[in-house]
Amino acid sequence: MTRLTVVGDALLDRDVDGRVERLCPEAPVPVLDAIAERSRPGGAGLAAALAAADGHDVTLVTALARDEAGYELASLLEAAGTRVIDVGLETATPVKVRVRCDERLLVRIDRGGGQVRTATRANGDAVEAVVEADGVLVSDYGRGLTSEPWLREALAAVEQVVWDPHPRGAEPVDGCALATPNLRETGTDGSLVAAERRARELRDEWAAEAVAVTMGPNGALLVEEGPAVVLPAPPAAGGDPCGAGDRFAATAAAGLAAGAPLVSAVSAAVECASAFVAAGGAGAFQLERSTGMPPGEPEDAVQLAARVRARGGRVVATGGCFDLLHAGHVGTLTAARALGDCLIVCLNSDASIRRLKGPDRPLVPEEERAAVLRALRCVDAVAVFDENTPAEVLAGIRPDVFAKGGDYAAQELAEAEVLACWGGEIAILPYVEGRSTTRLLAEAAARA
Repeated sequence: MTRLTVVGDALLDRDVDGRVERLCPEAPVPVLDAIAERSRPGGAGLAAALAAADGHDVTLVTALARDEAGYELASLLEAAGTRVIDVGLETATPVKVRVRCDERLLVRIDRGGGQVRTATRANGDAVEAVVEADGVLVSDYGRGLTSEPWLREALAAVEQVVWDPHPRGAEPVDGCALATPNLRETGTDGSLVAAERRARELRDEWAAEAVAVTMGPNGALLVEEGPAVVLPAPPAAGGDPCGAGDRFAATAAAGLAAGAPLVSAVSAAVECASAFVAAGGAGAFQLERSTGMPPGEPEDAVQLAARVRARGGRVVATGGCFDLLHAGHVGTLTAARALGDCLIVCLNSDASIRRLKGPDRPLVPEEERAAVLRALRCVDAVAVFDENTPAEVLAGIRPDVFAKGGDYAAQELAEAEVLACWGGEIAILPYVEGRSTTRLLAEAAARA
């Protein structure tokens, strides 16, 4: 198990979700009827919780106040499996409250801003946690903790330090293995040429071994001694980018601490950050499990559905063989995705298709069919099933809508009975004439 120490400013994030149906009589502003309120670690606390959910042995060195928010934040971090070393905070624990309606942010309320005031003397437990870790992530949110001389001295003695900087924060200590500014923090026009030039300047200024400039949906630009490398991000349409930088930095730091090559660690960080955004970002993060996946590991359909439901989203599912993917399939899948906040494809296994269509099918094995489907922008997850119908896998996913393309009546579908158990609906989508796998096979045989 990798021992990772996260150093930085922890915040308490609160999400207040509600609905708006009227205006306030005192002023023309919306009245929010609160439905749900959730608290979670933010800042360095989120990075630590994410790393702990990934299965690492995580210690967080941070500064917490002796106030209600500080006690709640410490409790959340401990519940996330993170050991907390509190060096003491004389100012208030920072709190960010996001008020949302229909997944849209109405207002954010910040409390406890400004620089921190921590103890000026060295904290023995904190120093020990830094120097004895397999790797260290510095998650700087610009509140002053990373300026403490005793802490910087300890960080300078560690080889595997990943530093996630902040415009108002301290400069990284010399010799960091990786610094991870985002594109906005480089102050460039957004072009790759300008970003690379600035990344090389920062690498020299900070005496860092490498700099990875995170570029949101465009992935990351990695600069070390040789040529720069662009690591593209998988699509994350419709997601929430809140917390993506922490997801990226935590994955990269853990990868380097475990001995992964630099390019592999940064590539994994890009993939995990993209998956994190697609799954709903920090607002959908569940403390009991990670929302990022190791590279190459597909999104779990049941967990995705639970996360989308937890933030009030609408889960859509569809099913089929998808043996030879064609325009009709893509049209139906795109239409299905538009019905909700995620689309899960229930895919017939090879054995299931053989029973339904004969021993000559499928032409493409299930692993490859699933991989092609996951590559589509409109598909969020794939669940393979062995039965003749997806009833059993639907019972685990419990979608709000089951979409089917064709000329069916809803009551004719075998899935109707199981969907009725939780009030799920069936949506019949337009059938694309002249598009079918059977027709494609017939045409190919005729031309052979």
